[in-house]
Amino acid sequence: MGDGDGDPAPPPRPGWRRWVMDTRPLRHRPFRRLWSSTTVTAVGSQLTAVAVPKQIYDITGSSAWVGYASFAGLLPLVVFALWGGVIADRIDRRTTMLVTNVGIAVTSLLFWAQSFAGLDSVAVLMVLLAAQQGFFGMNSPARSASVARLVPAAELPAATALQSTVAQTGMIIGPLLAGALIPVLGLPTLYLIDAVALCVTLWAVWKLPALPPLTEGAAGGGRRAGWRDVADGFRYIATHRILLMSFLADIIAMVFGMPRALFPQLAAHTYAPWGEGFALGLLFAAIPLGAVAGGLLSGTFSRARRHGLMVIAAVVSWGVAITGFGLSPNLWWAVAFLALAGVADMVSMVFRGTILQSAATDDMRGRMQGVFTVVVAGGPRIADLLHGTAGSLLGARAAVAAGGVLVAVGTLGLAAAVPAFRRYTP
Repeated sequence: MGDGDGDPAPPPRPGWRRWVMDTRPLRHRPFRRLWSSTTVTAVGSQLTAVAVPKQIYDITGSSAWVGYASFAGLLPLVVFALWGGVIADRIDRRTTMLVTNVGIAVTSLLFWAQSFAGLDSVAVLMVLLAAQQGFFGMNSPARSASVARLVPAAELPAATALQSTVAQTGMIIGPLLAGALIPVLGLPTLYLIDAVALCVTLWAVWKLPALPPLTEGAAGGGRRAGWRDVADGFRYIATHRILLMSFLADIIAMVFGMPRALFPQLAAHTYAPWGEGFALGLLFAAIPLGAVAGGLLSGTFSRARRHGLMVIAAVVSWGVAITGFGLSPNLWWAVAFLALAGVADMVSMVFRGTILQSAATDDMRGRMQGVFTVVVAGGPRIADLLHGTAGSLLGARAAVAAGGVLVAVGTLGLAAAVPAFRRYTP
């Protein structure tokens, strides 16, 4: 459907509807099923994301072990996202999603079982977390690469906005719900709720149409998928400047401009008069709240044609907003700038995702989404290291502001170096 089946571009929506989220992709039943499954898991997965570090901290009393567990999940996520991208290009993407969703559901049930049995084993938790992240790494490229097959090309920005908005909403609702449910139901029930939600996801994916490779060459002539195929994906990126620039823009934004590692320091010192806990919660919630607001108003930008220019404008806006955050001694100004950064991040996500869907051929979309998953997962973790170090040397606010300036300057440099990217229109 999204690969040139002749569907005409939808007419502009009248009146106020052109400003709010474009829901026309939901008219297509297959996409609606995929989106519905994302909606369910966006909240359920966050319950487990909160429960695992809480359980580890309860067992060890150490934040360091919480960090070790996070790193234990990063390596399998990176490895299996890259390999999963190859799989998504070589076999039916629906099959890949079914198998990996079963794997994620089984790990959620095992999380529930170990918590219910009171094992209190950090080793078991880390093994289960690594397995779950590996399955997620394989699932994500197939899920993302399927969107272009389920909606017309003209509706790709709107479809990406719908997917991104529910993901960001889950990042807000999930942790809040987990915080409310843990004292009432306990950790085992949180794991069980996530497992039940994944069963709903399995049903939705089962009802999708088959999504096999469109060309015989994509199947690799019977050759098994391997790391040579991963290398082919990176060579493909290197020879397609539009794709390369979209990845570089995201890396610049996340590595230099994601200051979450400094939120605790800022809450404890700069914004202490407002209450450390209150300030910390607001800082962590502000970016996803802004992203959701941007998604709900995505009709204002999702029909733009110059996708490369929109990415550049969004990332520069992100850098400017982060700089404003770093310069803000007042908590409410800080939250406002972070929310604006969240809006810019949503715009960037929509058009970077659309570029990956439209500029890559179908036999490479899975690998492009695999690399995208690695960038999204790895960039903020590198940022945590850089900002934590810079915050100790320069002070938290100076480190944040400097990072925002680097984002804006670096992105403008990319735009000047590659004019084709700012002129890119699918």
